[in-house]
Amino acid sequence: MGSRSTRSTSQERIGADRADQRRNLAADDSRSGRSPSTAPELGPMTVMGQSCLVYDRRGSVKVLQKDEHMDTSSVMEVDTRIVGSIGSQHRDNTHTTPTKRALRSLSIPLERLHIMKGHMMEDMCKGLSSQTHEQAKVKMLPTYICSTPNGTEKGTFLVVELCQNQVRTVLVTLYGDGNMSPNMMYKIFDIPEGMMQGEGEALFDFIAQCVSQFLAETFSSESRETINLPLGFVFPFTCRQTQLDKAELLSWSKGFSCSGVVGKDVVQLLQSAINKQEGGSGKDGSWLSSWKSRKSSQFTPGQLYHVEVVALMNDTVGTMMTCSMEGKPCEVAVVADKGSNCCFMAESHLVETADETSGRMCVNTEWGCFGDDGILNDILTPYDERVDEESSNPGEKRFEKMVGSLYLGEIVRHALIALTAEKALFTGTDTAVLKEKGVFTMQHVLDIINDEEGITEVKRILEALGLQPSERDCGRVQQICRAVMGRAATLHATGLAAILSYMCQTREMETLLVNVGVDGELYTGYPRFEEILLSVSRLLSPECLPTLLASRDGSGRGAAMVTAVALRLAAQRREVEEVLGPLRLTHADLEKVQALMREEMERGLGKETNPTASVRMLPTYVCRTPDGTERGDFLALDLGGTNFRVLVVRVTEDGISMASEIYVIPASIMQGTGEALFDHIIDCVIDFQMKQNLVTQMLPLGFTFSFPCEQVGLDKALLLTWTKGFSASGCVGQDVVQLLREAAKRKQHLGMQVVALVNDTVGTMMACGYDDPKCEIGLIVGTGTNACYMEEMRNVGLVEGDQGRMCINMEWGAFGDNGCLDHLFTDFDKVVDETTINPGKQRFEKLISGMYLGEIVRQILLVMVDKQLLFQGRPCPKLQTRNIFQTKFLSTIELNGLALRQIRAILNELELDASFEDSVLMREVCQAVALRAAQLCAAGLAAVVEKMRENRGLEELSVTVGVDGTLYKLHPRFSDNLQKTLKELAPNCNVTFMLSEDGSGKGAALVAAVANTTANAME
Repeated sequence: MGSRSTRSTSQERIGADRADQRRNLAADDSRSGRSPSTAPELGPMTVMGQSCLVYDRRGSVKVLQKDEHMDTSSVMEVDTRIVGSIGSQHRDNTHTTPTKRALRSLSIPLERLHIMKGHMMEDMCKGLSSQTHEQAKVKMLPTYICSTPNGTEKGTFLVVELCQNQVRTVLVTLYGDGNMSPNMMYKIFDIPEGMMQGEGEALFDFIAQCVSQFLAETFSSESRETINLPLGFVFPFTCRQTQLDKAELLSWSKGFSCSGVVGKDVVQLLQSAINKQEGGSGKDGSWLSSWKSRKSSQFTPGQLYHVEVVALMNDTVGTMMTCSMEGKPCEVAVVADKGSNCCFMAESHLVETADETSGRMCVNTEWGCFGDDGILNDILTPYDERVDEESSNPGEKRFEKMVGSLYLGEIVRHALIALTAEKALFTGTDTAVLKEKGVFTMQHVLDIINDEEGITEVKRILEALGLQPSERDCGRVQQICRAVMGRAATLHATGLAAILSYMCQTREMETLLVNVGVDGELYTGYPRFEEILLSVSRLLSPECLPTLLASRDGSGRGAAMVTAVALRLAAQRREVEEVLGPLRLTHADLEKVQALMREEMERGLGKETNPTASVRMLPTYVCRTPDGTERGDFLALDLGGTNFRVLVVRVTEDGISMASEIYVIPASIMQGTGEALFDHIIDCVIDFQMKQNLVTQMLPLGFTFSFPCEQVGLDKALLLTWTKGFSASGCVGQDVVQLLREAAKRKQHLGMQVVALVNDTVGTMMACGYDDPKCEIGLIVGTGTNACYMEEMRNVGLVEGDQGRMCINMEWGAFGDNGCLDHLFTDFDKVVDETTINPGKQRFEKLISGMYLGEIVRQILLVMVDKQLLFQGRPCPKLQTRNIFQTKFLSTIELNGLALRQIRAILNELELDASFEDSVLMREVCQAVALRAAQLCAAGLAAVVEKMRENRGLEELSVTVGVDGTLYKLHPRFSDNLQKTLKELAPNCNVTFMLSEDGSGKGAALVAAVANTTANAME
């Protein structure tokens, strides 16, 4: 079965006391004085608390409430036909018989199944972790299959399956009809004797020859065109898979021991063997199907085939894939055959042994090795121990040896040997045949338990083996067989319950509804297997509601599905890259942006070139940052919208404390006269100072005024235009600081002195500068974006003087308005720009800030819907609505580890009916847009820090950036991507980022504090 590890480690045993209790159960019954049951022998049951999990003699499962004094043997539902024919004639008079002990040893308490389920989930987590993978027995191998069929797959696919002693070739044609009616042709080739133990090259050459002959016999020779055939390779051995088409063989099993293969990539070995069939001209991967050593009337030499091995898998994965039809995904598969295995779709970010972190990936559990560390020792019977000892790999694959059809006949055989030794079976007859390994097969077991017509067939089977059974012997053998099969089904159900609960928990769901594909000899041959699998798994995982689907040729049709899905995803990936490619910036692209920003900065600083520069580089007249000596109480006003704040900031030796209040500006005042507006502001300041008992003090005030201004001094700025709904008359072109002073004079308010007007970017730098003297840069990345920094006065052409430094408000949002960034603007960016209120303006900001990223994403999604990459081409009218995709959704969707269910919930909130694959793709779009924004921001910042370093003649600059803004603070990856890119672009600058606390309030007050300290020093 599939790829299964044979490594083992020791782990502490649990539950040994339960095993002892079970073995001594007979003695307990005798001492209890209970009357013997009238039924001849009991089938297996489990007891937990006040309920019994009971299997009837046909294998059905039911839960019965247990009375405190009830003899559990009496509640066993008994096959009355067996009782009628056996019970009256062969009644045991002992309280505990050897048969009863044997049956009880094959039963497992429900509480022990719960413990086992928990241990399997723990081992699954160990297998998925990169740190503990090697110690795990449930290996959880990544398959690199990241999607299930959606029903649109079409084309012709070749499958090669390496069976136990055969090679099967299959040709599958899918029609895109929900995979309901594929056309299949196949041929089976027997592997020559000795080849399974010979040279690996010979084995793969033989497989390639089988493919060659199959194609020659299958295809018509009328067409002379090359036929391209993708091939899926079903290789059921333990491999370390690192890609869908790359897998290194770790060990052979099932009688294979070919040399020169272990440690090699088996996909490449098969591809090389196929290429050799071309006769030396297969360098391009195509090959001439002219196997001249074989003749075929249907084959004309010269027919060309191009065969490429695109996927390797095991039959468990194929089982899952073949059960996904009509767009209804199957996300779990259980194979109950000679071996046993399970696979399921896990959240990719939890599969640490693979690089893929987005979406889901099918994980091959390889649960056959569960218990190799001794965790199952307490439920192993003496019969299991004998089977293990006689196997080719003692101590390995303990779980598989309890459930695999390859071993169940042997378990029954050893149980019969033990009962014969205790004279409970075949008394006085020759039983030497039972000592022959393999004499009791799985088919014997199935025929015996499926005999619903009494014991005639059982007697015939036993006699055919050379035994001489009585009627009682036949009944007891049938019970043993049903017990062994019932236990195998129950253990499969326990493993399935562990998988389902893990999926439910990791997807953060209250209830898991999931389709489970099932295949294998136990499932198809044992009528009660499905019933037990469902009943027990639901008892152990009541939060999960699985639906079982019968697989149809998992190793043939399923393998073709894997190959078809791989090609569908590859084609989709190419189209996705075409759409998202223009947003993906190279290092060279970012270096060019950095150089362009530096050029525009120089132009903005120059007196002659400033008017034509896209980066205005406005002087702020803030000439130093806080040095920690500032003391006193300072007022701050923060005016930027319909609400404004008044604050008092107290700076002491112990730090900074603040108090503030928010005031509303009525619309009538916003749109009235300037005099009324500033009178209202002063009224609010007076009210605040009265509440804070500050009316009698003359306090320095810093004014954050977030409207376009031409600043001509620290306390002088001319309003250029109103925005944000303001239209107060008599203000444009006026000094807003003077307007505030005149209002204070009208109100006869002397408790404040306006000493500085600042914007929020400068305030952010100053707020952080108080805590970190190295903070000389301010950065805002929120609804908009801007930066400021401390420039050498000698470089500031707009202000007289060469000494010292001055903070420059870059207003870098307009970078590129002169066309220098046109090469970076994608069609999506152009559409977004054209629909804004200021087309062609603030173009750098429109690539970075939160106000626009959601719209860029929406434009990309519209194109992807048009290309049928999303929603399977279904129209999505809701996406036509502007601004429906807010930037906050980008932040939420990119949260690390956010379950795809939650992403789908977000999209459903937007009335977008997104599938699992749609959710993965939409997250990728969000990641691409947000990453580009962070990278462009880093390129601009790299130009700033490099200029500062060169200005100061330093080989290495250490500087801190005070940063604020919702995009930087709330997006889960923006800050990391920004800092990583900055380090790559400015390797000689050590840049530290500090989150600002209230730059427009605290920062404005600190500007006032620094100005006040400077003025006092000058006096």
